[in-house]
Amino acid sequence: MTSFGPRMEELSDRRTLLIAEQNRNVAQIQRALVGTNASLRILALGALSRLGTLTRTDVDNALTDRDRDVRCRSLEVICSGEIDRPEEFKIAALLDDDDDLVVETAAWALGEVFGETANDPATAPVVSALCAVATSHEESICREAAIAALGSIGADAGVTAILRGLEDRAPVRRRAVLALAPFDEPRVRTALESATTDRDRQVRQAAEDLL
Repeated sequence: MTSFGPRMEELSDRRTLLIAEQNRNVAQIQRALVGTNASLRILALGALSRLGTLTRTDVDNALTDRDRDVRCRSLEVICSGEIDRPEEFKIAALLDDDDDLVVETAAWALGEVFGETANDPATAPVVSALCAVATSHEESICREAAIAALGSIGADAGVTAILRGLEDRAPVRRRAVLALAPFDEPRVRTALESATTDRDRQVRQAAEDLL
């Protein structure tokens, strides 16, 4: 016989947490944030962020949480626009995470936080870390996310890694073509011209559109 006890208990806890947010009961939400239930920690992160009471320590702890979904949610919160100075968080450290979903989310977050910072010297370590993922990560979804972030940032140091993506699997090649949009230099144009004959129709179309 299936037991609904734990499931009903969690639903009750979730309702309690939602009510706590409505009542701005920060202390109760904070308790959920350090509790044993990962789904409640995720809810608590969002609630504290919306209330404007999420501390930097809370976010730092969430970035290293033992549950991968909490780590991913912390990255989303950082990019929500509700966190001050998001670039100061150690997002790039999660590019070395053991979980591919976290790596993918971290790459996306870096593109969001550092987007259009181009050749700002402070961005150099981030670009370097993304280049490493774009060219050497075992999972194509992580390489693709890193290439997208490099295109969003627009730093010249990322061009070589993006061009490498044109030799990858079709989804990565498509992303690489789009990521080349901010760059205007001969080798980029040559690569785009070559991509117009790619065996993948979407790669060809994207290259033609950029040219």
